[in-house]
Amino acid sequence: MSTVALNPLRIASDIWRHRYLLGQLIKRDVLLRYRGAMFGVLWIFLSPLLMLAIFAFIFGEVFQTRWPQQNSGLPFWLLLYSGLITFNIFAETASRAPTSVRGHPSFVKKIIFPVNILPVVPLGAALVHGAFNFLILVAALAWVGGLHGQIVLFPLLLLPVLLLALGLSWFIAAWGVFVKDMTQIVPVFIQMLMFLSPVFYPVSAVPQMLRPLYQVNPLAIVIEASRAAVTGQAIGWTAWILAFGFCLGAAVLGYAFFQHSKEEFADAL
Repeated sequence: MSTVALNPLRIASDIWRHRYLLGQLIKRDVLLRYRGAMFGVLWIFLSPLLMLAIFAFIFGEVFQTRWPQQNSGLPFWLLLYSGLITFNIFAETASRAPTSVRGHPSFVKKIIFPVNILPVVPLGAALVHGAFNFLILVAALAWVGGLHGQIVLFPLLLLPVLLLALGLSWFIAAWGVFVKDMTQIVPVFIQMLMFLSPVFYPVSAVPQMLRPLYQVNPLAIVIEASRAAVTGQAIGWTAWILAFGFCLGAAVLGYAFFQHSKEEFADAL
C-alpha cells in the first residue's frame, strides 16, 4: 500500500487540487436532484423548514414532550432538530456512497479522471443541505429567544463526523462496485445507528451500564458537543479531540482502501 494513501496532508492536497471539478460535480448532483420539481432548488430550504414545523407541532403541541433531564429552556423539538442536522449529514453521505462510483461507469473508464473524488460528492451535497438546516436552526433559536454566541462553534464541531462520513464513503463506494447489496445493507445500518446514537435523547438518559458504548461512539460525542453549542452549555473538548483523531484515522484508512481497490473498478463495471 502506498504511503501517500496514508498521509492525511497528501489526501487533502489531492482533493484540493481537483476542487473545481469536485465543486461542479456537487453542483450538478444537487441540481439534478431537484430537476423537474415545481419549486426546484427551493426544496433545499422548504424541506427542512417543513420538517421543523412538523417537529414543533407534534412534539411541542401534541405530545408536549420534554427533553430527558433537560437543563436548558429550549423546546424538545429544537434539541431534536440540532441532533438530526449532525446525523443527517453522516446518513446522507453514507447512504448514497454505494452508488457514487458504480453509478458513473463512464468516469471510471476514463484513465485521466480522478475517481477518488466521486465518493466526496455525496458529502458535498449533504453539506449543502446541512448548511440550510443550520440556518433554519439559527433562525428558530433566535425566534424562541435561545440563541447563544456559542452556536458559531457548531460547524467546527462537525469536523469529526465529516471525516468519518468521508472515510466510510470511500470504503462503501469501493465495496459498492463489487457488491450491489450494499445499497440495501447501508440504509438498514444507518437506521439502526440513528436509534443507537443520542439523536432523540441525551447520553445522560442512557442506563449507566451502556454509557461507555456511547462515550466511544464518535457520532454520539459530536452530537452531544454540537447540542451543547446550541444550548450554551460546556463542550466536552477532550472527548471531541479523541473523536477527531479516531475519525481522521478512519478517513485515511477509507481512502487507502479505495486507492487499493480502484484498479479493479473498470473490470467490475
